[in-house]
Amino acid sequence: MTRLGLRMFLESSKNIKVVGEAGDGLETLRLVEELKPDVVLMDVAMPEMDGIEAARQLREKFPELRIVMMTSSKDEDDIFAALSAGVNGYCTKEVSDDRLLTAIATVVRGDLWLDASVAAKVMQIIPNPSSAADTGHQELSERELEVLKLIVEGVANSEIAKRLYISPNTVKSHIKHVLDKLSVSDRTQAAVKAIREGLV
Repeated sequence: MTRLGLRMFLESSKNIKVVGEAGDGLETLRLVEELKPDVVLMDVAMPEMDGIEAARQLREKFPELRIVMMTSSKDEDDIFAALSAGVNGYCTKEVSDDRLLTAIATVVRGDLWLDASVAAKVMQIIPNPSSAADTGHQELSERELEVLKLIVEGVANSEIAKRLYISPNTVKSHIKHVLDKLSVSDRTQAAVKAIREGLV
C-alpha cells in the first residue's frame, strides 16, 4: 500500500516517470540492470537483501545511479552505513511531498540531500569540519542567511537567483562568503552546520 501510494504521487509529478517497482532487494538489483533508471528510491528494511547492501552493489555496478533511501529508520548505524554505501539522499518516511521531490531533484543534480532530522543527527556525531580551536564563525549578513536557508532546502543556484531577484554570479559570491564564514568546504557541510547551530 505504501509503494502504491508513493508511486501514484510520483507519477503525478510532471518531471518524474516511474519505470519500475520492486518488492525486495534482489528484485531491485535485477530491475535496475534491466530498466536503467536515473534514480532509485528504496527502504533500508527490505526482504531478501536490505537496502544498504543493495545500494552498495548498485553503486559498484552503476556509479552514475542516484540512490535515495526513504525509510522509517533513524538509527545512526543505518544512516552512516547507507552514506558509506554511497546513497545520495536519506530521508524518513515522514518527509513531506514537496521535500521528497526536492530530495529527488537534488540528487539528480549530483548533490547530497539529507532530511533535516538526519542532518542534525549526523552533525552531532561527525566532528565539526572547522579546526578544533575555532569555537565560532563570522556573523552572516541578512542576505547570506537568506541564501543559507535556501541551501538547506536544497534549492539550486539558478532558483536561488530567481527567488531573491539577484544574478547567478551574485548567488555564487554569497555562497562563497557563507562557506568561508562557516569554515566549511561545500553546501552540504554548510547545511548541516546551519541546522546544528540553529542558524536557520
